[in-house]
Amino acid sequence: MRVHLIKKLTIEDFVTENSRSRSSFEIWLQTIKYADWYVPEDIKITFGAADFLGNGTRRIVFNIGGNNYRMICKYAFCEKEVKLFICWIGTHDAYTKLCNKGKQYYINAY
Repeated sequence: MRVHLIKKLTIEDFVTENSRSRSSFEIWLQTIKYADWYVPEDIKITFGAADFLGNGTRRIVFNIGGNNYRMICKYAFCEKEVKLFICWIGTHDAYTKLCNKGKQYYINAY
């Protein structure tokens, strides 16, 4: 099923503030444009370095730009598409701080 990204503007805003991330996020966006997912494991097939978050959150962390950036998304497999909601974007260091506070399971910055 095709992927419907919710709030692409969030990525565009992040890239505007972090210009070095532009090419990495362009590659990520191009990849999901052609993604064909039917089950959560398909996400990992497309993005091998992605990690599912536990506690039944239906969240995944994407490692972007050689692990320089992280993006937390919530996913929902619907009848005709996969909805991917951006919850948080930041640097690897900011993600580590987020995890140290245990916020990666429920943060919704956008």
